Amino acid sequence: MTVKVGSRTVGDTTVVTLDGEINSTTSGGLQAQLLPYVRDHSQVLIDLTGVSYVSSAGLRTLLIVHRHAQQAEARIVLAGLSEEVRFVMSATGFLDFFKIAEDLDAELERAGG
Repeated sequence: MTVKVGSRTVGDTTVVTLDGEINSTTSGGLQAQLLPYVRDHSQVLIDLTGVSYVSSAGLRTLLIVHRHAQQAEARIVLAGLSEEVRFVMSATGFLDFFKIAEDLDAELERAGG
């Protein structure tokens, strides 16, 4: 199993779309694919609409991306969280690390895309 990663640029924002499960099998490869999008002062919107499950390994990957973004003074926004993904992130305190957008298009408009 893999996580499909797609990207597009909208204005100054890179939208990274993920599709699949983020688990111990997929998280290492996903991390390697996500980190290049996090550059100095970049804006990255990660669309999780297609992600139905995030394991602890997946949370660790998102935390590494968050820390990388802090060092690069980049902005990471997560959008499209399913109920299950939101519950896992809430229960583990991970929602506190990220800005969460309820609506992808509204967030892109707000970001100037």
